Amino acid sequence: MTRDELIDQYFDWMYQLVVDDRYSNKSYRKLFARLYDTEFTYTIPMDGNRAEDGINLRYRFGREQLYSDVMVASCLDDRPCSILEMMIALSIRCEEHIMDDPDVGDRTGQWFWSMLVSLGLGGMEDRKFDRYLVDATLERFLDRGYERNGEGGLFTVNNGRDMRRTEIWYQMNYYLSEMMKEGSV
Repeated sequence: MTRDELIDQYFDWMYQLVVDDRYSNKSYRKLFARLYDTEFTYTIPMDGNRAEDGINLRYRFGREQLYSDVMVASCLDDRPCSILEMMIALSIRCEEHIMDDPDVGDRTGQWFWSMLVSLGLGGMEDRKFDRYLVDATLERFLDRGYERNGEGGLFTVNNGRDMRRTEIWYQMNYYLSEMMKEGSV
């Protein structure tokens, strides 16, 4: 297997984790490719944990697909964490460590799509893909130029906190707490 083939397989694996019939019957591959091509940078030090989770996603893929860590390291782990990897890894962590409910089933995709919607990219299917709008949205997210309540970032809440100064892990927890109080989850 070539390096490019492994990268393509990894991308397809990530896509399948969060896109299925429950969330969309449209293609979002162009958006996902842009999220994958964009490095996740951060200004709040603890958000480095989100980048580490994104890097670890590569090795999870390797284990599930029976590739050695050496192969993953040489073919996939040669670049910083992407926004796509960070968001998918955060969705998995949310589902497996906080929101796991066997009666409801796996909601990893739900957590991912709620972030896409908060960013303002939920409708960015391939036919409507606008690279300039996506790039501006991602730049605003990375620069924490979104609204105080998190709108335009990963999580929108109504708790009065300034989400622009809050690490992503706590943003997610505030969001989940609000959703549980509303009975939405």
